[in-house]
Amino acid sequence: MWDWAIWAALILVALAGFAALALLAVRLRDVWRSFDETRRTMIRGLDELTLSAEEVAEKAAVAGDTAELEETLGRLRVSLARLAVLRDALDEAQVTFRPATALLPRR
Repeated sequence: MWDWAIWAALILVALAGFAALALLAVRLRDVWRSFDETRRTMIRGLDELTLSAEEVAEKAAVAGDTAELEETLGRLRVSLARLAVLRDALDEAQVTFRPATALLPRR
């Protein structure tokens, strides 16, 4: 008398099991795709890092030319000396005009 209920329950359990297996397969496929994409991204990033390191090595080799480096450092020293003179002049001007600027309105 209850045979139909038992068979219906068994069919329902079997369908639920197949659905669970299908869902598991879909999730495993998504995990694999994510893993594969992450691996590709990491390899691409490492390739870019390698290229960047090679460029830096080439630039360092070019910078090893001491004549050009000394010339550049000489120009840098002159520029820094000029900057120091201009800073001193600006500091002196600020000290000189501080009383006058105290009366100016501020925003």
